[in-house]
Amino acid sequence: QVQLVESGGGLVQPGGSLTLSCAASGLSFSSYLMGWFRRAPGKEREFVGAISVGGASTLHPDSVKGRFTISRDNAKNLVYLQMNSLKPEDTAVYHCAASPYGSNWYIEGNYIYWGQGTQVTVSF
Repeated sequence: QVQLVESGGGLVQPGGSLTLSCAASGLSFSSYLMGWFRRAPGKEREFVGAISVGGASTLHPDSVKGRFTISRDNAKNLVYLQMNSLKPEDTAVYHCAASPYGSNWYIEGNYIYWGQGTQVTVSF
């Protein structure tokens, strides 16, 4: 049974940093593209980053580019999302996801396994 379990969310002040982790089990982790998405209240789920199977390539949308960095550790079956310079509009539930496909990294329909999510709240 495939499980993706996120951790590391919480309350942080604007300008602060958080690192999210996602622990994967039950799948051949190093064969899957890994991504992070977020859903803010009343909004559609939004792509925030993806990383290739070997970790050499990453993709972030303009909304978080330069502030968020995705990385992975295939030896530990972990994927991370380092988030810096956080803004109130980054408040959302953050989900990690796994895709067996090698293209269209930003399309959530390509991801077949999802975690339950971790809440990130950016506020004073």
